[in-house]
Amino acid sequence: MSAESSAGPHTVHPIARVVSPYREKFGIPRQPGLVPAARGHLQMLPGFDLPPAFEGLEGFSHLWVIFGFHACGGQWRSRVRPPRLGGNREVGVFASRSPFRPNGLGLSVLRFEGLEVAHGLRLHVSGLDLLDNTPVYDIKPYVPYVDSVPDALGGFASDRPDERLEVLFSAQASECLAKLPDAVGLADLISHTLALDPRPAYRQGESEARRYGMRLAEVDVRWRVHTGQVVVEEIVPVET
Repeated sequence: MSAESSAGPHTVHPIARVVSPYREKFGIPRQPGLVPAARGHLQMLPGFDLPPAFEGLEGFSHLWVIFGFHACGGQWRSRVRPPRLGGNREVGVFASRSPFRPNGLGLSVLRFEGLEVAHGLRLHVSGLDLLDNTPVYDIKPYVPYVDSVPDALGGFASDRPDERLEVLFSAQASECLAKLPDAVGLADLISHTLALDPRPAYRQGESEARRYGMRLAEVDVRWRVHTGQVVVEEIVPVET
């Protein structure tokens, strides 16, 4: 019997959990790095929180993070509708980065902001596009000479999406922000996340009276879109 035929199923286990300002699926950037102000950390789990396992990592600026789409219910689809195609054109799941994949695995490249051991071993990262409490299955250094391919083709997602909406804060929202820790960082997180227009693809480009809400870090953000502008109407602290 060959080694290939005798190999059994490969079981993977989480080695870390993501601590992210994105506490619900709605509003998460659709790719990593689009919102540099989206900061968090990878909390290593017991058994994998060993400092020697990370020796040498300080020389790398970015990390590949292999994770699980744990909030998708374990379902997969052979054809999906990518937001970059307006949500109205289908492609094969393997021609997309849809979360509805056979093994539910995702891959993000995140900026590495440093390692901390004061509260268990943590890898601080930014540019997050991951839901809070996402399981992490592996971490690898980003190596520019092989991982960046200058002449690569990007298919229907060849260009970086622009921040298409201007974001304004009401007096109430600004007043609430001013009372919160790291008000500047939170304002940047809100502004850059909403400027990418997180609405469903079929509603993007519309000006409407519909009110949206989303959880970011320790606040609820309530906002509307009108004539190309997002107006953040309310920011409400959430008790934890």
